[in-house]
Amino acid sequence: QVQLVESGGGLVQAGASLRLSCTASGLTFSSYAMGWFRQAPGKEREFVACIRRMGSNTYYADSVKGRFTISRDNAKNTVYLQMNSLKPEDTAVYYCGADRANGVVRATSVDYWGQGTQVTVSS
Repeated sequence: QVQLVESGGGLVQAGASLRLSCTASGLTFSSYAMGWFRQAPGKEREFVACIRRMGSNTYYADSVKGRFTISRDNAKNTVYLQMNSLKPEDTAVYYCGADRANGVVRATSVDYWGQGTQVTVSS
């Protein structure tokens, strides 16, 4: 069956960096656009970034533009989220999602979700 497994979360201070990874199995990874989303307590899940199947296009939420970078390695079935200059408002559970369509990944279009990884940024 399809599995997406996130890793790399943790507790850091403001200004620090983290790199999240999401490794997929049970699907043809290069056939899916991949997205990162996050959900803070009491809030809706929100879009963070996404990348098309071959990595040719990336998209970011305004709140993370210039600080976060999404990338993928299709040979490793893995998508990454490099997060720099972290802020307390980045605190959330981060989820990766796989979307077989090749446009901008939206929460409503995700076919498969990972279980999430916690990112906590202290001030």
